[in-house]
Amino acid sequence: MEIQPLFLSLTSLFCLFVLFPHSTAAAPIGICYGRVANNLPPPSTAVNLLKSNGITTVRLFNTDPDTLTSFSGTSISLMIGVPNELLPSLATTTIDTSLQWLQSNIFSHISPTQIKYIAVGNEILLKDPFYKPYLVPTMNNLYIALQTLGLSDTIKLSTSHAASILMNSYPPSASSFDPNHQSIMGPLLQFLKDTGSPLMVNVYPFFSFTNNPQFVSLNYALFRGRNREIDQNLVYDNLFDATIDAFVYAMEREGFEGIPVVVAETGWPTGGGEAASGENALAYNGNVVRRALNDVGTPKRPGLGVEVFLFDLFDENEKGGVECEKHFGIFGADGVKAYDLNFN
Repeated sequence: MEIQPLFLSLTSLFCLFVLFPHSTAAAPIGICYGRVANNLPPPSTAVNLLKSNGITTVRLFNTDPDTLTSFSGTSISLMIGVPNELLPSLATTTIDTSLQWLQSNIFSHISPTQIKYIAVGNEILLKDPFYKPYLVPTMNNLYIALQTLGLSDTIKLSTSHAASILMNSYPPSASSFDPNHQSIMGPLLQFLKDTGSPLMVNVYPFFSFTNNPQFVSLNYALFRGRNREIDQNLVYDNLFDATIDAFVYAMEREGFEGIPVVVAETGWPTGGGEAASGENALAYNGNVVRRALNDVGTPKRPGLGVEVFLFDLFDENEKGGVECEKHFGIFGADGVKAYDLNFN
């Protein structure tokens, strides 16, 4: 998760805003299953909770064998994370190493038919720039390994970014990527285009509001905005639409059209900070779910549902950072909903 900083200009501020994606069918609503806590139920209990609530897509942040085994044989499809620290070895060794890693760490515990995405690293450009040179080579090696296994059409490779990889994003049509990441964004977008994979972004409008309330209203972040902005004859009345389209415009500025955007993480905390409450979390996540299921899309890409992974299944009481990071759970450790969010 990214804690987005305070910027001084409106142009820079907009890069902190929410990002949400789309897909070509009714967009599935996924949930992130973070486990940085000491009070969580076993993975088998979590899987039953997910199934009972009709959640069919889940993001895992690593390849923990017990967790993967608990999902095996269910109807739940997965996004599985490759930890940042593994990238140097996967990038600089042979394809056989990538094949072996996939087989021993993923496919020996769960069928490839349940894997939808493999997310290579998490917020590397923001948090772990040491791994930046290894990102695209790792993705290439894993892609060739998936090709060898006949799985490259069904399992898509991408990497999740902090929303602040954008520099200029207001208005959306003026959006561009931070030039500090220029050396990697071209090859990365080319990979995504060539393999039919989405751009993944972790976005937190909660932090955009709390860090910059003079520029971002709570209503705008919660889909209750009354003010409308017109950009290129398109009307924006919420942060959700404006930020998705900012990323679409940024990709087009680099010469890449048609790459879908998937939100790999987004959510709203129930405690630990200003505007953190169950009521606001329900308003935010409820609107995200409804828009996805109704294929609302954005002004630039209307009618294309937004595929989103909500953060988080449970509160994580051992998370670092500010207090609110521990309070994004939609469910308590006892399985009771923190607020009455309907996933379908």
